[in-house]
Amino acid sequence: MDLRFHDLRHEAISRFFEMGLSLPEVALISGHKDARMLVRYAHFTARSIARKLVRSTKEPIHAE
Repeated sequence: MDLRFHDLRHEAISRFFEMGLSLPEVALISGHKDARMLVRYAHFTARSIARKLVRSTKEPIHAE
């Protein structure tokens, strides 16, 4: 097995997206300045987006 730093970085960034972090939040953590490069790590699917939408409609809205 040939494990590289990039492999670990890819895995971590993918997990951040799975946790629901936004693109700007993940960019802040990863240090990416170009969103196009960062989106390569986000493996969005219709199912994952639908789950996120359903989850957001169940959360109470808080006024800030």
